[in-house]
Amino acid sequence: MGFKIKRKKKNDIGIIHVEGDIDMFTSPGLRDTLVPMFEDGLKGIIVNLSGVSFMDSSGIATLVEGLQWSKKGGKAFVLTGLGTNVLNALSLTKLEKVFTIESDLDSAFKALS
Repeated sequence: MGFKIKRKKKNDIGIIHVEGDIDMFTSPGLRDTLVPMFEDGLKGIIVNLSGVSFMDSSGIATLVEGLQWSKKGGKAFVLTGLGTNVLNALSLTKLEKVFTIESDLDSAFKALS
């Protein structure tokens, strides 16, 4: 499976759907997708990781950057669809307590309402 990022807006919420591994080669693409969404005047951003089976430290660092930008801009930042491997990667670094994590897209939207 190749690496793909789709982004869309629903009302005033940005949604990023990621497929494939997030590693040192692909995390710059995720970062490049996140940056403009923080400049768009959106109320919040949802990162759907349901299509991600592996994430290394560079992917985690990119998500931490997104969280920092959201706090600086007063926007919500929600992760959803985390598989076991991704959740384990966040848990190892104790970041599952730092991020807002919802089980699915519907729950993420409700969290932002």
